[in-house]
Amino acid sequence: MKWLVTAMLKYLKELCDMDAVSSYEENIRNYIREKVTPFADYMKVDAMGNLLVWKSGKKHPEKPLMLIAHMDEVGFMVSSITEKGYLKLVSIGGIDRRIVAGRKVHVGKNRIVGVIALKAFHLLSNDEKKKVPKWTEFFIDIGANTREEAEAMVSIGDMVAFAQESAAFGEDMFRGKAIDDRVGCAVMLNLIESNLPMDCVFVFSVQEEVGTRGAFGATFSVEPDIALILEGTTSADIPSLKRERKVCAPGLGPVISYMDGSTIYDRDLFEKIRSLAVTSNIPWQMKHMVAGGTDAGAVQRTKTGVKVAGISCAVRYLHTACAVASIADIEHMYNLSYRVIEELANEERQ
Repeated sequence: MKWLVTAMLKYLKELCDMDAVSSYEENIRNYIREKVTPFADYMKVDAMGNLLVWKSGKKHPEKPLMLIAHMDEVGFMVSSITEKGYLKLVSIGGIDRRIVAGRKVHVGKNRIVGVIALKAFHLLSNDEKKKVPKWTEFFIDIGANTREEAEAMVSIGDMVAFAQESAAFGEDMFRGKAIDDRVGCAVMLNLIESNLPMDCVFVFSVQEEVGTRGAFGATFSVEPDIALILEGTTSADIPSLKRERKVCAPGLGPVISYMDGSTIYDRDLFEKIRSLAVTSNIPWQMKHMVAGGTDAGAVQRTKTGVKVAGISCAVRYLHTACAVASIADIEHMYNLSYRVIEELANEERQ
C-alpha cells in the first residue's frame, strides 16, 4: 500500500496548501476536476458550487452510493479598511479567537501576505489581559500605510486564509491547515481512481463550515438512499484532559460515527462499518463525546430522508492554522471506505 500513501499525501499536501475559505472554493474545485477527469463518467458543478462526480462500478444499483467531503475551510473576510491601511475582519466558520494573533494569512485571490494583529500586550489593562479579545479588536497588517495603498492590493469582501505550508513530520504524522476536510477530499480522489465495486457519486461540497449549506442542494439533486460522509474530526488527546474528555486520538484508526450534534447515524450502517473494520483488521475508534456536526446533518434531512454513515480522521488542533493527523489513519480511512463500498455492492443485485 506504499503507493497509496504516497498518492494520498501528495493530494493532501496540495489540497491543504490551497486557500478555499467557505464560498471561495473555486481553486480546490478546479484542481479536483482536473484530477478526476480521466476517471469520471460524468461531472457537474451545481449552482452552489458543489462538484458532483459520477463513476461506474462493477454493479449498477438503482441509485448510486453517495460519498461526500467538503472542500471549504474556516477563515476570514475583509469587512473594512481603515485610514491607515489596516484591514478589519469577520470570521468565517468556528475559529478560536485565542489562537489567531500573530498568524500569517493570505488575503484575496492574489494571496497578499498579511499578519493578524492586536493591541500590544504591554499596553493592555489588567482587565483586558484576563479576557479573550473580540473579533472587532483584531486587524490585519498587509504593510500598507494608507487606505489607498491597501485598496490597491485588496478589497472589502476578500477572502482571508491561514498561510501554512503542510508537510509530513515525526514518525507518522502530517501537519497543515484545512486537514478538515481536505483529508476526505484526498480519500475520495483515490477512490475515484480505483476500480469501484458499484456505481458511486462523489460530492465535493461547499460551505460546510458555515452551516452545511452545499450538501443539502447536492443531496437534493442526487437523491441517494445511502450516503457516506468522509470527514476530519476533533481530537483532544492532550495531556491536561481526563480520558473521557480526550474525544479521540490520531494513530488509533478511523473514527466511526454513531452520533454528533446534528445527526444520529443509521444504526445498521454503523454496525456494518464497525464489523467490517474488525473483520478486515482495520483499527478503528469511536468518539468519547458527542459534539459538532458534519454534512450528514443536511444530507440526512433531504427530501424523504437518507441513511447516513460517517468515517472520519482524528485531527488535532482542528480549525487552527496548523492541524495534525496520522498518516496511518488516512490510509486506514481509505481502506475502510473501500470495504464499505464493497460490502454494499455485495448486497446489491446486478
